[in-house]
Amino acid sequence: MSRFTMPIRFAIAMAAGLIAYFLILSLFDLHTQVLFSLFNGVIVGFGIFEVIKYTKIRKGASFSYSDGLVNGVVSGFIATLLFTGFFALYAGNINPEFLDGMIGPWQKTYNTSIGAVIFTVAICGFASAICLALCFMQLFKPSWNTQGTNKILKDRGDSIRG
Repeated sequence: MSRFTMPIRFAIAMAAGLIAYFLILSLFDLHTQVLFSLFNGVIVGFGIFEVIKYTKIRKGASFSYSDGLVNGVVSGFIATLLFTGFFALYAGNINPEFLDGMIGPWQKTYNTSIGAVIFTVAICGFASAICLALCFMQLFKPSWNTQGTNKILKDRGDSIRG
C-alpha cells in the first residue's frame, strides 16, 4: 500500500463534500454569495483532522509530527486540485453566467477573468490546507509536559512555567 493512499482517499471524500455543498447552494441560488464559502473550511478541516487522526492510529508509537503534517497537507492539496478542477468546469462550461453574479461589481473596476477567479480558489484552498494541517497537528503532537520532563527540569533547577 502506497504511503499516500489514505490521504488520497480522504482528499476524494473532501472534494466530494465540497462539490456537493457547492451544488446544494446552487440549487437555492446561494452559490454566488461568498460568505457561504466559509463552510468550506469546516469540510476541509474535518477531512484533514480525520486523516491526521487515522495516520496516528495506523502508525501508533512510531507516529511523528512530519507524518501527520505531510498527510494533512497532501490530502488538502489534492482535494483543492479536484475542487478547483470542478469549479473551472462549472464556471467555464456548465454555468458561464455564474461569474457575472459572483464578481459582477468588481468586473467594472478590475479586469477580473475566469482564470483569476480559479487561481484565487486554488490559492485559498492551498493556504487553508497548510494552516489547518499545522493547527490540527498541535492536537496530535506528543506533549513535553510530562512528569519525566518536570523531574528533569526540577533536577536542573529550571521550571516549565519560567
